[in-house]
Amino acid sequence: MAGTTPGTPRVLRAMNDRAALDLLLEHGPLSRTRIGKLTGLSKPTASQLLARLEAAGLVVATGTTEGRPGPNAQLYAVNARAAHVAGLDVTPERIRAAVADVAGDVVGEFEVRAPGRRAAESVVRQVTDALDGAAKAAGLVRGDLHRVVIGTPGAFDPGTGRLRYASHLPGWHSPALLDELAAALPMPVEYENDVNLAAIAEQRLGAARGHDDFVLLWNEGGLGAALVIGGRLHRGFTGGAGEVGFLPVPGVPLVRQVTKANAGGFQELAGGQVLPRLAREFGVPDIPGGSPVEVATALVARAAEAVRRRDEGDGGPGSADSPTAPDADAPSRRLLETFATGLATGLASMVAVLDPELVVLSGALISAGGEPLRALVQHELGELAASRPRLVIGEVRHQPVLRGALESALAATRDEVFDTSR
Repeated sequence: MAGTTPGTPRVLRAMNDRAALDLLLEHGPLSRTRIGKLTGLSKPTASQLLARLEAAGLVVATGTTEGRPGPNAQLYAVNARAAHVAGLDVTPERIRAAVADVAGDVVGEFEVRAPGRRAAESVVRQVTDALDGAAKAAGLVRGDLHRVVIGTPGAFDPGTGRLRYASHLPGWHSPALLDELAAALPMPVEYENDVNLAAIAEQRLGAARGHDDFVLLWNEGGLGAALVIGGRLHRGFTGGAGEVGFLPVPGVPLVRQVTKANAGGFQELAGGQVLPRLAREFGVPDIPGGSPVEVATALVARAAEAVRRRDEGDGGPGSADSPTAPDADAPSRRLLETFATGLATGLASMVAVLDPELVVLSGALISAGGEPLRALVQHELGELAASRPRLVIGEVRHQPVLRGALESALAATRDEVFDTSR
């Protein structure tokens, strides 16, 4: 196309524009001189670049440098209001929405509780209510959003457009759903598996930065994995790559008709629902109440603390300070060790097939276990797998699925909005 051939002045200017915008996103406000040094551009060229971006509404003057020798220099930053995106995190219990500006800052959030399986309220209404609530909190309306990314359990089959691997998500299985959502939402909308979005968050902002081959193992409401190979998500033919909760594993009875049962061997071995049963079996006292995820998370957190007390020798029950006392922490430690063995059992199969350089452990249950759980899983995996990837706890702890949805939407939107070659 005329004017867009690589190497032409127009394209070179656009490449320099994008490089400068990316530097401003990375470093925050910069002066013309600093942008010139970071990009290798001359002062006159950097000045022309900033004038061009300011005229296009992509950068704004934000102040001046202070506290340095010589005259103060004008600082420039990305115009955060040049575009806005939204992300949605969908679970059976609620839909959580957030809006971010093009600089990546969250400027509005809203949550809609799911009405339950028998309610007549449509999924489209739930989605638009959540989206409109987050937009309103940001001082915007639905039409101001450039792109939306929606994260759900399971995956929409690219061949049929129907949600698979998530029978526990009521209302989301209509063959007309995507068309109905497209009619209600005026902006581009993308759908992604929730665990894949957590992996995007870790790849962009967290423990997987700089890694092109990694597995993220998620354990919260259910077990799942995201597979990143050569720097890209691997989704599989039907979008079901990473649905490892269905993986047959030793230690539990073989589960058949897994999609109808919405369960599988790995989920039965190491999912959060097994922890209360194990706690009763091992004699863990004072099992807490709450939702299944809350109960499991509390049990794992308590067990991890028991391991820390033992390792630090801080005088807990049954320590050297009270050698004749019963070890009250022993049942909790056994619980964590059994949980770690279950996680490592499923991981061993994934490692044998993928041989990743890194495994990121994420989700509420794993985060609650922290370093004690990570170390136990690393040890067990070393006993069960031929290759031994490094295991790390995910660093994006606050709403990783929602953050990943925003990061995905931001990447595509920046490619569009920051393209000055058009």
